[in-house]
Amino acid sequence: MAQSTEAQSHNDLPEAAELERLVGLALDRARQAGADTAEAGVSADTGLSVNVRKGEVDTLEHHRNRSLGVTVYLGGRKGSASSGDLSEAAVAEAVEAACAFARHTSEDPANGLAPAERMAAEVPELDLYHPWPLSAEDAVALARECEAAATAADRRIRNTEGAGVSVHSGLSTYGNTHGFLASVPESRHGINCVAVAGEGEGMQRDFWYTVARSPEELEDARRVGQRAAEHAVARLGAESVATERVPVLFRAPVARGLIGHLVAAVRGGALYRRASFLVDSLGERLMPAWLRLEERPHIPRGLGSAGFDGEGVATADSPLIADGVLQRYVLDAYSARRLGLETTGNAGGVHNLELSAGEADLEGLLRRMGRGLVVTELMGQGVNLVTGDYSRGAAGFWVEGGAIQRPVEEVTIAGSLRGILGGIQAVGSDVDRRGNIRTGSILVDEMTVAGQ
Repeated sequence: MAQSTEAQSHNDLPEAAELERLVGLALDRARQAGADTAEAGVSADTGLSVNVRKGEVDTLEHHRNRSLGVTVYLGGRKGSASSGDLSEAAVAEAVEAACAFARHTSEDPANGLAPAERMAAEVPELDLYHPWPLSAEDAVALARECEAAATAADRRIRNTEGAGVSVHSGLSTYGNTHGFLASVPESRHGINCVAVAGEGEGMQRDFWYTVARSPEELEDARRVGQRAAEHAVARLGAESVATERVPVLFRAPVARGLIGHLVAAVRGGALYRRASFLVDSLGERLMPAWLRLEERPHIPRGLGSAGFDGEGVATADSPLIADGVLQRYVLDAYSARRLGLETTGNAGGVHNLELSAGEADLEGLLRRMGRGLVVTELMGQGVNLVTGDYSRGAAGFWVEGGAIQRPVEEVTIAGSLRGILGGIQAVGSDVDRRGNIRTGSILVDEMTVAGQ
């Protein structure tokens, strides 16, 4: 990947000591204003994003953002304020506004900082910061290279919806009146492409992308374009199928969504509102006994890695599902108090939630499936977390005799999330690590596929 000696600098982030000084200032002013406890976060980030279509620059943006957030607690009252200005005057104004809001809110005994004894005593070095000194010119050239590879990959590629390159570096600092204060530098870069294939009057589009903390771990830009083209061409001639109940194989990029629905159903907010089909489900078997779903927050360079959560609580490896049984919920301090439990260190979300993978690759999963539907794209929002009902539009491929036979579109797959999770037959070795949920393709025993 090309780089330039004239590349834009990503060293214009402020020093961690300056952000920590501002957080300390906010906390001191909160105490002086009468807050019992307080927390503050300051972040700064810089980046570049480019999108090219038909070889021409469609968009080119330089990003430079600064933000401050302050939350104060007056007894059981809570107030929050934010600002994009990091001057000392803006910090003072934000604290004053937060305190004013708190004085006008009703008391809630669940409000407050996470317990002091749960704060991270040490923050592990997770190798999350790898700035990419890429100039705008080189980013444009890289995007053009990606798009050109897609166009040249197959004569049936008629067009593209563009190729993009993104570069991001940031520094965030969090502190609270327990004495916790830490700064974390992070980076995140990506390349993407959307290809449009056509044959006769039929047209199909598909995409591919790569994302990583370090530019050296990104897929080659040409390969990203080629994969986008391959996926689009493979969908040409797609048709619907007859309605029946068959096994369904969720490819890894969409299988992540199934695990995401499970996480959403065991989040504290959904549970204390009684708005989840998994209320009071601790200790229940939700998946087959051979499956394990574990949070691994300390994976070096992991996209979901973090040494502490959004409240300063130390993170650690912890199973969500073990032997198929739900071991815990996904809680921050507030939702934990509402439920009479303890925080699980998940303020801000999960960190590298990993479903145990099997040894079978995609071909092995297809052979095990025999006959059914491979899902590569999902559409619509037909997931009801209150009831667990699941119904979404889908596209993919029809399988007969353990091999893909033809592309499929305009179908709906339906079932219940309990049935889907409990009916998992295999998890593939093709683990997709491009996010904070990491899983291979998931084979489910049976769902209703509604087509013609």
